[in-house]
Amino acid sequence: MTERAAERDDAVAVRGSPLRLLRPAGHALERLRVAVVAPPWITVPPPAYGGIEAVLDLLCEALVARGHELTLFAAPGSRSNARVLSPLEAAHPDEIGSALHESDHVAWAWDEIDRAAHQGRPFDVVHDHSGFTALAMADRVGAPVVHTLHGPFVAETERFYQRHGHKARLVAISRSQAASAPAGVCISAVVPNPIAVERWPMRERKSDYVLWIGRMDPVKGAHHAIAAARLAGRTLVLAGPIQSGQQDYFRERIEPHIDGRRVHYIGEVGGTAKQQLFANAAALLMPLSWREPFGMVMVEALACGTPVIAFPKGAAAEIVIDGENGLLVADEREMAHAIGEISSIDPVRCRASVAKRYDISITVAGYERVYHQTLAAMRPRQASHANDRVPS
Repeated sequence: MTERAAERDDAVAVRGSPLRLLRPAGHALERLRVAVVAPPWITVPPPAYGGIEAVLDLLCEALVARGHELTLFAAPGSRSNARVLSPLEAAHPDEIGSALHESDHVAWAWDEIDRAAHQGRPFDVVHDHSGFTALAMADRVGAPVVHTLHGPFVAETERFYQRHGHKARLVAISRSQAASAPAGVCISAVVPNPIAVERWPMRERKSDYVLWIGRMDPVKGAHHAIAAARLAGRTLVLAGPIQSGQQDYFRERIEPHIDGRRVHYIGEVGGTAKQQLFANAAALLMPLSWREPFGMVMVEALACGTPVIAFPKGAAAEIVIDGENGLLVADEREMAHAIGEISSIDPVRCRASVAKRYDISITVAGYERVYHQTLAAMRPRQASHANDRVPS
């Protein structure tokens, strides 16, 4: 087990500037002790791919800047201005979803949270981003748990949330995700994933290529992007990891089209290389075939002034404002036509649309409200339990 609390000036190449809360959220009602539970697979901040980890990097930094005391339970090698505890001996980027590592990570975190309470320094709130195990065991830890939903509600998970969702305060990351909650599952709030817009480079003059970036999962639609770019006669750059179980899809549906001329695959990218890739692209293509819960790459592209062309699935229909910061299309043919029209979208308006709706200050204010609502809901129960113990 390791404990690490490192300086972050060189945490990732894109950081540099100190965090600037563009929309001050007001003074916190009180300084809170918050335990944040990250997934065990990838470090915070992530070296390249890692949407949840990038969100947690920024969120922890902002909450500490607001005066809260944070402990981050994350994969070894993680760095933060929060105190970092790493339950496992190694990160597991190639074993995402392993019950062994997730349960080990969460159980160790729960032990540490209970130990802090026994030592007279209890956490006020546990904020879980780690997956299913923490929610299932949320009633086994002394502090109240806030659980952010980072995945979609699908047939395989609906029953799980119906069984266990009442054990924590559930927070959705988009209105679409909240609206898809199954019967009996209460969503307490919608708090969007954040971005610090000033840390992303703005480009008004774009290159000719269009971009697709993500994991090589069929639901992310890289094969649709290839077809649309070919119909439009435009160069396509594909970027992102090939994770376990995605090799067949890549080999059969993607690799045959990579020619180094019209279709380029550059693998997983991060840091300044990822930023420049976004900033210079004529458009980001998001031909989704699933109900995307959020889609951080869309927000990152827009922060760089790069419009998004998307199928209107899930949160894509919220993030993309048709005709203002991108275009919503129904299929590959419409996407190809939109590529030809995308120069009509103003990059400045793209960036402004993100600053207005997804700035980190908005997210911090949202979670501070959730934390205080969670504590307020606990107090009547604590008073009731105290009265039950008063002898007659």
